[in-house]
Formats: sequence, structure tokens, C-alpha cells
Amino acid sequence: MTQYSEKNIINLAVAGHGGAGKTTLSEAMLYLSGASDRRGKVGDGNTVCDYDPEEIRRKASIAAAVAPLEWRGKKINLLDAPGFFDFEGGMCEAMRAADTALIVVSGKDGPSVGTEKAVAAAEKRGLSKIFFVNGLCDESARFYRVFEDLKAQFGPSVCPVVVPFIEGDQANIYVNLLEYRAYDYSGGKPVQVAIPDMGDRLEGLRTAIYEAVAETDDALFEKYFAGEEFTPEEVIVGVSKGVKSGTITPVFCGDAILMRGMEQFLDGLTWLAPSAADHAGEIGMDPDGNPVELTVSSDGAAAAIVFKTVADPFIGKLSYIKVIAGKISTETQLINMRTGASERVGKTVMLTGKKQEDVKYIGAGDIGALPKLSTTNTGDTLCAPARKVTLDGVNYPGAALSMAIVPKKKGEEDKVAQGMLRLSEEDPTLHFSTNNETHELIISGLGEQHLEVAVTKLKTKFGVEVTLKDPKVPYRETIRKTVQVQGRHKKQTGGHGQFGDVWIEFSPCDSDGLEFSERVVGGSVPKGFFPAVEKGLRECIVKGPLAGYPVVGLSAVLYDGSYHPVDSSEMAFKTAASIAYRDGLPKANPVLLEPIGHLKATVPDGNMGDVMGEVNKRRGRVLGMEPAGAGRQTVDAEVPMAEMHDFSTFMRQSTQGRGSFTFEFERYEEAPAMVAQKVIEQAKAEAGEG
Repeated sequence: MTQYSEKNIINLAVAGHGGAGKTTLSEAMLYLSGASDRRGKVGDGNTVCDYDPEEIRRKASIAAAVAPLEWRGKKINLLDAPGFFDFEGGMCEAMRAADTALIVVSGKDGPSVGTEKAVAAAEKRGLSKIFFVNGLCDESARFYRVFEDLKAQFGPSVCPVVVPFIEGDQANIYVNLLEYRAYDYSGGKPVQVAIPDMGDRLEGLRTAIYEAVAETDDALFEKYFAGEEFTPEEVIVGVSKGVKSGTITPVFCGDAILMRGMEQFLDGLTWLAPSAADHAGEIGMDPDGNPVELTVSSDGAAAAIVFKTVADPFIGKLSYIKVIAGKISTETQLINMRTGASERVGKTVMLTGKKQEDVKYIGAGDIGALPKLSTTNTGDTLCAPARKVTLDGVNYPGAALSMAIVPKKKGEEDKVAQGMLRLSEEDPTLHFSTNNETHELIISGLGEQHLEVAVTKLKTKFGVEVTLKDPKVPYRETIRKTVQVQGRHKKQTGGHGQFGDVWIEFSPCDSDGLEFSERVVGGSVPKGFFPAVEKGLRECIVKGPLAGYPVVGLSAVLYDGSYHPVDSSEMAFKTAASIAYRDGLPKANPVLLEPIGHLKATVPDGNMGDVMGEVNKRRGRVLGMEPAGAGRQTVDAEVPMAEMHDFSTFMRQSTQGRGSFTFEFERYEEAPAMVAQKVIEQAKAEAGEG
């Protein structure tokens, strides 16, 4: 592929709700431009952007993919993003590398939650936005209803550019309001025809676009106010200015499956979408924390952001980069600003889906990849030693669902851990950890499908089969009463025996574990044995008397005892302490403590009642509510962790994906009797099985 300057590169994140036709639209654009020699279909599993075996099996995108095309002297880098919420990390990566968000909307269903999320993500990054209403050849498609919904939802900046003429539920003719021409696709290829009679609707649409253009320039505003007609060039320039400034969000339409409206859409992109140079660069931080402005220019020292990583056990690591400044080639010396390590560039490649093409360099504003960078991860900044600057990384959503991951074969825990660490390199929304208390391997992600895909990849990529189950809750135990108890250990085995005798007072206290002290008088227990008594107790509190959970809030005071000058030893007193613990704690009114977490759930106003009711159902307490802007509220509550394992599923279903939440451990509280009884019975059953 030809090398392009930053002025002729358009970086386009293709986003929107799942099923709106993002990958199909990308496929149509690639085929029409000649970047692909055949037009793949999602259903057939042969598209350029959905190449992962899991994507082919599921017939849906699960990761961001890059595919460039050339059109009218411009290079358009398509960043095809997943639409399903479980794979939102892919959209975050695409948005980080893009300068414009192309938001695909179903002509049948209209704007959905995925549309809202894509618009919000684009606005957070300060990207230009373009809508494409897809699937207009479906008889149930209703373009003008969808267009009005877009305007109602996203404001007057929504501006028509290409609209259909619908006759008998058929959208064969498309009217380009920028060129003021109409094209008929009924014969397959577009043929220019006279603009059909659309009545007052056409004038209304033209007025809408003229009003939007007039707002972009004082001279154009005066011309419009004077009642003069705009030339097609003035309309194109005006809309282009508005798109780049964010005051206009143009709407195109067509049908990607039947290839209708595609030429007009690609032409419109080259006219309206800002180039990499237009995007005005980025603000980074120098090593001293001072802001540094980088302009998108191939001149000067190199700086790039790693926005995606592919970790393959056979091919190795592949780091997707967007170059902000300078050029990156095999001769470029790079420093990873996170690690401080130098990275050697073995080769530079351009990507079209999974295909790699070696290139001499990756220029400013362009997107490519660097293989086998040993210490580099997603979100890292790579720059020349002469320009040490750290750029913004990729902002990912937090994990919403955690499950315990169990190997089907014993002894494969290390293989699971190694595989999961590689997968989490590739997908930073996937988290893996070991719970040292419950001894479980824990995997966390954005939802059930997300974790299912991780499990499948563990099997296909790393050859290890696992199952998922609800993670154990880390309960605690404590006591509510003070008791005094003797622990006596005496054993005669011929020769030296073993003798240790202690009196210990156990009482409740405010601590995270054991508080040990002594008030022995008269030397009944020599000082040399005090550490042994404490060690014996510390080993015991790992397992409580009720269900075997760690004991907290326990004060133990050694106040009396006796010893034998020959038979007493550290081991004997350690054993005596454990006997005192075993006999004493059941008499001290032991109770089970459950972990309580702090929940902050942000939901649309209409779902407030659902969430509050669900919190109550899960034994939680609502602490308050506060406005979260744009018709949303945040519910503040405390809920037992044991009740939260499927809360993400409830939130997804009740808010249709519009809600989000955070949940963090707060403290331990005494569990209700019925809950405690169930946990204790389950622990005894598991101990019996063991």
C-alpha cells in the first residue's frame, strides 16, 4: 500500500449497537475500494475484520480489527469495533486510535443503547461523529423515523447528507444533499437520475442542512440570512468545518449488503471526515509532569501510543500502534515510557484484518503494528529518546463479573495461570488473580459471554480445559464472649516427655486477627515459652470453630500455667495453646461474619425503583441517591458480597445495558442466623467430602 501523509489519512472507528451491521459495512467499503478482492459475509465467517475463530463461531465481533482502504487519494483506516457490551474493551481501543467515530445505526431498530455508548465514547475522546443508517433495503426499515429519533436523542447537530426516496417500501434511489444529485441503485450499479418529487420533505431537509452550514461561518450566516443560495462547494466546506468542530453530525444511509449508497458514503468521508493532521495532535506529559503538545507531523522525533495487543502462543506478541509524531521504522530507537526500557523495532507492518504487510515505516497519523516488543503492553507510550513524553492510555470499563476458574485436570493450575496472563495482555478488561484465602483462581470480566470466550481461548490457544463456578465468599469468624480456658499437653514416651500447661483468657477485641499478650506472674510459665504459645495460637486462627474460616477480633491473654524443668519445650507449649484454642472458642459464643461491600449503581431515572428493590431483595441497605446527569441517578448502598455474584446480569437486563456499577469491600458484619447456618452446613458437607 502507498505511504500517505498525515493530511491524507482518515482514522475511523466503526462503532454502534451489536447487529447494526458494522462489520458488513466495513466489508462493503473494503470491497468497493479494491482493498479486498471479495465481499465476505458475517454469516459465512469469511470477513476481513472478523477473523478470530471465536468471532467466526459466534458470527459477531469480539475484538477491534484494523483494515485500511484507499479512496480518492485518501487512506481510510477502518477500526471495526465490537458492538456487544461484553466486548466493550474493543470499542475503547478503536476510539483511542481514531479521529472520527462512524456510528452505524440499524434502519429497522433505530438508535439503541450501543448507539448511546458509542456517542458517549466519541464525545469523551473529543472525536468527530458521523452516523450511517444501515439496512434500508429491509422492508421494515424506516429511515425518516430513525432520523427523527437521532435528532431527538442527540440534538440539532444531527444533519442529513444522504437520504432515501422510498417508493412502495423500496429504497432504490438515494438523494445526496451535498451534491444535490440523486442516484438509482435498482439496476445494481448507481445511475444518476433526476431528483424525485419528495414534496416538502426535500425542502425541509435542505433547510436543515443550510441552517447547520450557516452556523459554521459568519460570512455563510450572513449569506443565508440574506436569502441567498449556497453553492455545493460552500455546503461541503461548511459541513466539513462543522464535522471537524463537532457542531455537525452528518447522517448518511444505505444498505451494506446490497452495496447501495456506498460510493456516496466513501466520497462523503473523504470530504467531511477530519484527517489525522486536522485532529490537532495530543497533549502528553514530560518526565517532570509538565504538559507537552504534540502536533501530528512526520517531522521530528517519534511518539506513538500502543492501543491494542495480540498475544499468540505461536506467532508471538503484536503491538498495534498509532503514530502521533515522527516516523517509526526499523532504524528508530524507542523507549517505553512506562518501563523505561529500550525497545528494538524488528520490522514495521500494516494490517488488514489478520494479514500483515511489511512496510518501510509507519508515519505520523497512521496505524500499524510492531511485532515482538518484549516489555510493551496496551496503553504504553513509545517514543524517541529525544522526545520523552507519556500519552493518555486506553480507558477501559471496570470488571463487572468474577468467577472461579477450575482446571478439569488436577495439576494444571500453572498452565491456567500462564494462559490467563497471556490473554489478559491481549484483553486488559480481563483480570486474573489468585485468592490466597480461598485458594481459588479468579477470572473477572465484563459479562458472561466475555468469560466464556476466555475459557474457549484457554482451550484452543493453550490446550487447557477449565470450568467456571461462583467464587467462594471470604467469610470470617469471631467471638462475642470472654472465656478462660486451660490447655494442658502431657505425653510420656520413655525418656524425656512433653509437658506444657497454659491458662488463656479469650475475649473479643477490635483487630484484623489476633492480639496476643501475657500477664503471667511468679514464673509459672517461663518467658522463653511465650513466643511458642503465640505461634500456636496464630496457626490456629486460620481456621475458626464454626465453618473453618479465619478468626478475627480475638484477644488472647496468657495469664497462668505450669511447666516441667525437663519435659517442657516450645513444641509442648505450642500444642498446649492449640488445645486451649480448640476447647475455648466454642464456649465463647462464636459467630460468623460476612463481608459487606459498598455499591454505587448509576442507572437511568426510570430504573431507580428496580435497583432499590433489588438491593433490598439482596439484603442490602440503600444509603442515598444523587443525580448523575443526563437523566441518571446513582444509588449508594451497602450489600453483602454473598448476594452480588450475579448483580451484573441483573443490571444488564433491567437497564438494557445503560446502567453501570462499582462494588468495593467495606467491612465485616455478623451474618444473620439463617445465612450463618447455611454456610456452616455447607462447610461441614465439604469437609465431609474432603
